[in-house]
Amino acid sequence: MTGKENGKQSTTNTARGRNVVESNHGSLANIDLLEELVPGELSQLEQACRWKRCAPQEQIIDRQSETRDVCFVVRGRVRVVNYSLSGREITLDDIEEGSYFGELSAIDGQPRSASVVSLTDSHIAFLPTEHFLRAIERHSSMAFRVIKRLATIVRVSTDRIMDLSTLGANNRVHAELLRQARTHMAGDNRAEIKPIPVHGDIASRVSTTRETVARVLNDLARRGMVTRQKNCLVISDVNRLRGVVEEVRGE
Repeated sequence: MTGKENGKQSTTNTARGRNVVESNHGSLANIDLLEELVPGELSQLEQACRWKRCAPQEQIIDRQSETRDVCFVVRGRVRVVNYSLSGREITLDDIEEGSYFGELSAIDGQPRSASVVSLTDSHIAFLPTEHFLRAIERHSSMAFRVIKRLATIVRVSTDRIMDLSTLGANNRVHAELLRQARTHMAGDNRAEIKPIPVHGDIASRVSTTRETVARVLNDLARRGMVTRQKNCLVISDVNRLRGVVEEVRGE
């Protein structure tokens, strides 16, 4: 718990039998969406939130649930997932500290479109819908941030649908590595993906197997495009990887 957190605490049991701490108050100072709010407005939102600490792999929201809160990742990292009828996990996105999720149900009033689970020890603030909607009504810049984020989600989803429909498994792995490289650039033509992506996570994102992911990474390593270091996966030639992807896409 940070120095800014206070208030009465209670201990509850998680679905996995572990304990989490819920706090009546915490800080939203590191949430990007709220950075333009004045201290008084931010304090009001903090007071309106329900605060919860989540253990790794704990479910935070469930697909098709009727909850409407917007959730802020105050600390930690969470994953948006869906499950096939056979129980196979399909990864949709990872949400980093300082970001948020759950805005779709807050906006359209429909059930949750996906489940969200905690990847690490996380601290989550649950803001009731009415407070979220009131804030974006009052602050056009905040509303624009939400719109821009939704537009990004649509674009990424469109690209993924096209890749799943038109690319072979190996090429889908290439495309996913390129997507991650673009968000972890460490120079003009070098990327350092941290933490090192797990084979199963990549496979879940592109609908293939761990074995296929391992085979593709080994091939890229032999070609000098990928190097595994202690704490990151280095893509030493992002432009070359982009060329591989664009060639099969016909771009």
